Amino acid sequence: MNPLNPAKLRNSKWTAVKPLNREKHFLVSEVEYDEDGSVMSCNLEAVLSKNEYPIDWTELKNQEKWIQGWK
Repeated sequence: MNPLNPAKLRNSKWTAVKPLNREKHFLVSEVEYDEDGSVMSCNLEAVLSKNEYPIDWTELKNQEKWIQGWK
């Protein structure tokens, strides 16, 4: 599992293990927190196309789908 701190999600870089639509590199562009500091929503932005996708931030812990950083 990727070590992941929800407080440091914004602007973190991610690489998709299996690219979709030729999009491989992503940046966490937006993170919303509730009053307790828990993540409510998270958006990934594709670096090349600038498309944004909502994602459950806990999916980023899955090493079969995501690699932290740009590889």
